Amino acid sequence: MSKIQQPSNQIKLTNVSIVRLKKGGKRFEVACYKNKVQEWRNGVETNLDDVLQISNVFVNVSKGEVAKHGDLKKAFGTTEISDIVAEILKKGEVQVGEKEREHDQSSLRKEIATLVAEKCVDPTTQRPYPVGMIETAMTEAGYSLKPNKNAKSQVLLPLQVSECIKILQSDSTLPIQRARMRVRVTMPNVDGKRLREKILEGAEKVEGDEMGQNEWEVIMLIDPSQFRVINELLQKECKGKGRLETMTFAATT
Repeated sequence: MSKIQQPSNQIKLTNVSIVRLKKGGKRFEVACYKNKVQEWRNGVETNLDDVLQISNVFVNVSKGEVAKHGDLKKAFGTTEISDIVAEILKKGEVQVGEKEREHDQSSLRKEIATLVAEKCVDPTTQRPYPVGMIETAMTEAGYSLKPNKNAKSQVLLPLQVSECIKILQSDSTLPIQRARMRVRVTMPNVDGKRLREKILEGAEKVEGDEMGQNEWEVIMLIDPSQFRVINELLQKECKGKGRLETMTFAATT
């Protein structure tokens, strides 16, 4: 395997982002400036020279091992470096260093603790816990993050928060429950008379229940799990004329 001395010796791995793509049974890497990969993928940066620290394709950046032309041709169908680099940048995975990974994990853990603190309360006082107390309970319960490159996505983050709450409830000594949602449900009177009993089944506490001239309105506290149940009932029964609004999602007093 051919080696390059000068560029590889100059690369400081703490300042470089390595993008790796496995193709044709081989591993290919490019060395990029930090933060530039995402800018290139978003279309903010269009000049490859500003993205790459070294305009070459490697099998191992840190060892300075350059990919062979034959391997490039076999895997990519070309030896044109700019085309190959563009494909690696587009489809490859950004490799994260140990310190960076630890920082990301710590930030994500803090974010989960913050969201848990927003959604949960002390069952006795119905007041929220400080984030630091939630973090301590997470450690006590042995909560660990599942490594996933999309852990902060809109889909996965709420799932991780829900999982964390369950683990805190079962494995920590911190008494904790989900804060109740205060919601307003409104619908035409004719539907209200028909569905009132079913709607109120999901309430832990009814704060207002008024049948007006044309519309029935109820304000109540519910467990968050009931939100979807009530919403589906309105969709099915009210033909677009029923409304479900979240008023607050916090500790009740």
